[in-house]
Amino acid sequence: MITPIVQFGTSRFLQAHADLFISEALEKGEALGQITIVQTTGSAERAGRLKALAGGFPVIVRGIDSGAEVDRTIRVTSVGRALSTGNDWDEVRRIIVEEAEILISNTGDTGYSVDDDNVQTPVPASFPGKLLLLLEARFRANARPLTVLPCELVARNGDTLKKVILGLQTDRVADPDFADWLATQVVWGNTLVDRIVSEPLEPAGAVAEPYALWAIENQPSLKLPCTHPFVLLVDDLTPYEKLKLHILNLGHTVLADLWLKTGRPQDETVKAILKDEDVLSRLMRIYETEVIPGFAAKGLGAEAKDYVSLTLDRFRNPFLEHRIRDIANHHAEKIIRRIADFQVWSPDVPMPILSEIASGG
Repeated sequence: MITPIVQFGTSRFLQAHADLFISEALEKGEALGQITIVQTTGSAERAGRLKALAGGFPVIVRGIDSGAEVDRTIRVTSVGRALSTGNDWDEVRRIIVEEAEILISNTGDTGYSVDDDNVQTPVPASFPGKLLLLLEARFRANARPLTVLPCELVARNGDTLKKVILGLQTDRVADPDFADWLATQVVWGNTLVDRIVSEPLEPAGAVAEPYALWAIENQPSLKLPCTHPFVLLVDDLTPYEKLKLHILNLGHTVLADLWLKTGRPQDETVKAILKDEDVLSRLMRIYETEVIPGFAAKGLGAEAKDYVSLTLDRFRNPFLEHRIRDIANHHAEKIIRRIADFQVWSPDVPMPILSEIASGG
């Protein structure tokens, strides 16, 4: 078996995202090949999941799509192998050297941290530490080019991971030829991923909403894992980042701000609060008189209007229990990034309601 795609991370998100897209593309002969999934942590829970992944697993897609309710189950069969760096390091290294053409990662919010590494150990604790050694093995063996597609929710995630790896290379593997290969022959793709994956299934699988996006910023020599309607090769990620941040995420923060200030039920969900006509009216007024005009000033008015409609479908998903108290975590920081930064990005459009929220009013 040859698996040209290697995925670092066993998250339910990737099961319902990249793994599912590649599985559907394989059925049409439109994917590069199967996936080797690699567990990068020592989690016993994820070790149990690992055993089930290669046998195929279900993804249940539930929600609203173009105004219609959707509830269907898809069997994902794109995973050919499931290994761990703890138990299968030599085999993982062989696959990276001999088979890999694309690497995918989704290693969590602290996935790029190297703070726990002990450089004397054969297998570093951190994902970047492991990746550096695996890339070095490939460089020493054959130095073939490679595409890396990180899926962590980090701005310019490919550029960020490249910087981390080059910094580690300088500290741990002082070889100018290796550094040049990392910089010129490894393509570090910037990506934006989006799909609400609400719960895991046991022993493997997940429940997800119908909407999904994997936007990948084009650059020379970049290789795609598959052709799929949800996989977009784009010249610039900025519009996609802005639409998600300043419509979907901004809407969440507007609802959280109202929830925090008005003593609403502690377990209230997004779909429940939007059944309140006054709340819905306030959110729509913000979208229609402040947000969409802000995007229109940047030439993205039509895209913003369509994305608002899509966002409302996602908010009203009858199967999703998205609690506002969870959205309200780190509220002050979210106001800055989602609302205040939007005002800075589109400064010529009046935004009185958003200004009141941003000022704490």
